[in-house]
Amino acid sequence: MNSQKWNHAEIFEISQKNNGYRIKVPIKEKAIDAHHYFILICRNDGSETVILPNVIGEENSFKLFEFILDPDQIEDSAKHIFNNHIFDLFFVIEEDQENIKRKRIKSDFKHYRYLALSLEKEKKLFYPYTTGKGNLSFRYNDYKLFAEIDKLMLDNNGKVSLSGLINFPPLYQEDEYTFGGMRLVVKNNLNEDEINVPLDPEKRRDIHLNVNDHLKINNTINGFRGEFDPVKYFNKDLLKNIYFSFYIDLEYKVNGDQEVIRSIRVKCSHQTNIPKRLISKLDNDKVKFLLRKTKRAHYLSLSITRYSLIRELKRNIQREWTRVRRSKSLLRLYKSVFNFIGMLPNTKNKVIVFESFMGKQYSDNPRAIYEYMLEHHPEYKMYWSADRRNVYKFKGKNLNYIRRFSVKWLIQMTRARYWVVNARMPLWIKKPKRTIYLQTWHGTPLKRLGIDIDEVQMPGTNSERYRANFMRAVSKWDYLISPNPYSTEIFRRAFQFDKTMIESGYPRNDILVNHNNTSMINKLKDKNNLPKDKKIILYAPTWRDNQFYAKGKYKFNLEFDLDQMQESLSDQYIILLRMHYLIAENLDISSYEGFVYDFSHYEDIRELYLLSDILITDYSSVFFDYANLKRPMLFFVYDIEDYRDNLRGFYFDFEKKAPGPLVKKTEEIIDYIKRIDKEGYQFGKKEEEFYNKFCSLENGTSSETVVKEVFDLDR
Repeated sequence: MNSQKWNHAEIFEISQKNNGYRIKVPIKEKAIDAHHYFILICRNDGSETVILPNVIGEENSFKLFEFILDPDQIEDSAKHIFNNHIFDLFFVIEEDQENIKRKRIKSDFKHYRYLALSLEKEKKLFYPYTTGKGNLSFRYNDYKLFAEIDKLMLDNNGKVSLSGLINFPPLYQEDEYTFGGMRLVVKNNLNEDEINVPLDPEKRRDIHLNVNDHLKINNTINGFRGEFDPVKYFNKDLLKNIYFSFYIDLEYKVNGDQEVIRSIRVKCSHQTNIPKRLISKLDNDKVKFLLRKTKRAHYLSLSITRYSLIRELKRNIQREWTRVRRSKSLLRLYKSVFNFIGMLPNTKNKVIVFESFMGKQYSDNPRAIYEYMLEHHPEYKMYWSADRRNVYKFKGKNLNYIRRFSVKWLIQMTRARYWVVNARMPLWIKKPKRTIYLQTWHGTPLKRLGIDIDEVQMPGTNSERYRANFMRAVSKWDYLISPNPYSTEIFRRAFQFDKTMIESGYPRNDILVNHNNTSMINKLKDKNNLPKDKKIILYAPTWRDNQFYAKGKYKFNLEFDLDQMQESLSDQYIILLRMHYLIAENLDISSYEGFVYDFSHYEDIRELYLLSDILITDYSSVFFDYANLKRPMLFFVYDIEDYRDNLRGFYFDFEKKAPGPLVKKTEEIIDYIKRIDKEGYQFGKKEEEFYNKFCSLENGTSSETVVKEVFDLDR
C-alpha cells in the first residue's frame, strides 16, 4: 500500500461487498489513543449506527482501517419508514464517557453515487455521495436514474452535442429488468412544454474500467449520445430570455411490463469541458448562447438571450462588482467602517431607520409606528431598510427606502438617532452609543423563546450557540414593546431584558380597533379582487423548526384535504393562505382557482385579519392579534404532541386555554364551520377570559403610547 496517497480521515477506497460496502479509511496514529470506531448518524432523526473496524495496514504515522457497511445494519426507524434520509459518517475517539471526539469522514471523489445498491425488498436505493463541503454521506431513497454529461460541444449554429453516462442500479443488478430506450427531455422557463430528443445508447467500457468495476455491466447500456438543436424549436419567436434544463427518460421492462423513469436533473462531471458562450445570428438578430454548469450542483443549463454589447458590458461590470462586494475582505472592511463611523459624534437627532423582518417587508409594528409618525410628526426624516432582493416591495409606496448593507444604509444607520426593528439584527452590527434601539418584536409568545428553549432544532446552529447569540442581540436593545402583562413577564426572563419595557399593546393592532367596519372590509375586498358574496377563511399556520431543507430554506405541506373542503364549503367560502415568511416552498393551488388564494407574500396581515370571517391557525401567535376582532377561530393541530413535547413547548396549557376548538382532521374543520353557519358564533366565557388576559391593552392608541415614550418630540 502507498501511504503517500493517504489523507487523515479521508476515504481511501469504497467498493461493493455483497449487499454492502467495503470502506477503507486512513487515520493518523497520534489520534488513536483510546477506544475508536466509526458511526453513521441519520441527519433526519439523529439515530446512530456504530460500526467496528479492523486495522489492515500500517505505515508511517497512519493506520488503515477497514469495515463493512451493510444497509441492513441501519436502524429500521431511520431507513425504512421515511424516504430521502441522509446518513453522515464519523470517526469516533472515546477516551471516557465525558471525552468523546468525532471527526467527519472526508471524500474527494465525485462518482460515488454510481456505486448505488438496489435494495429489492424495499424498492429503494442506498448510495454514497460526496457533499458540497467534501464530506462522505449516504442516501436512502426511492429508485433514481442518475445521468451525467462528460463530453459537450456547441457548434457555430447553437447546436448542442453531448454524451455521458447513466446509472440505474436495478437495471444492472436485477435480472428482471431489461433496457428499452432513452430520450433527452428538455424543459424551459417560459412554459410547461417538454422537448423530447432521441438518444443513442452506448456501452461505456471506460466507465466500466474507471468507475463501475464492481458492477455487472459488460453487456449493459450505461452511456448515451445525442444532439439538441434549440433553434429548431425557438427561432424567430425569440422575444424573451430562454433557459433550458435537461433530464433523461429511460424506458425499461419489468417482467414484461413497460416502465419509464426520469432522471434527476442532468449534471456535468467535474472533468467536462464546458464551452462558455457563442454569439451568433438568428433571423438577423444577434443572440448569445450560454452553455454552462450551475455553480453548486453542476447541473447542465443552456440559455439564449438577445445580444447587446452595451448590455453585456453592464452585466459584466455588475457581475464583477457583485463578486467584489461579496468578498470576505470587503465585508470585513464594511463592518469596520460601520463600527468606526458609529463611534463618531453628531448623531442626527431627527433621523429614524425602520426595518421589518430583516428588510423583507413594509409591515408589522415598525409600519404602524412609521405611519403614526408620518401623520403626527412629519418633521422627522425616516428611512426604511430594504433587503436588496425585496426592494420591489417598497417601490410605489412613496417610501424613503435604502438598500440594506449599501453605502447609504451604512451612513444612515450609523448616524440615525433611532432604530425601529421587529426582529434580531446581524450580530456584527454595533449600536452607536447615542442611537436608541426600539425593538418592537412581532408576537405574543405561546412557544418558548430565547433561553427558555430547551433544545434548538434549527439549521445552522445549536442550543448553546443560539442562546449566546440571542443574548448578544438583546444587549443592544434600549426599549422593548410588550402587548400585555403576560408577555412582559416572559420577555424579561426569556430575553434576559433589563432595560425599558413598554407595556402598551402592539401598534400593529391599532387598525383592528379603529377600522373594524364594513366600509373598510369592502374596500379591502375590492383592493384584492375578492368576491363580496363569499365569506373568507384565513389559514395562517406557524413554521416548524425541524422542517427544513437547509439553512434558511424551510418547507411546509398542507395537511388538510383541499378537495374535501372545496366540495363542502366553496358555495359560501373562499380560503386565503398566509404561510410564514421563513417558508420557502411554493404551494401548487392551481387546481383550486376561485376557492383558494395564496396571500403568503401579502405584507400587511392586519388587512387579512379584517377581511376574514374565520381564522384557522395552529401555534402561530396570529391568534393573539385576531382575538381583538372577537371572531371565530379554529386550531388545526395535527402534530400537537410532537410540537408540544419535542420542538418548542408552550408557556401555558394551550389545549385548555385556546380560544377555539382544537382539531386534527379535515372533517372536523368542515363540521365546525357548518355549525357556525347554522347556529351562529358564541363568544363564550373561555373566549372572554382569553381576551381580557391578552387583548386588554389594545385600545387603538398603542402607536401613540410607544411614540411618546421613546421619541424626543420636543427637541
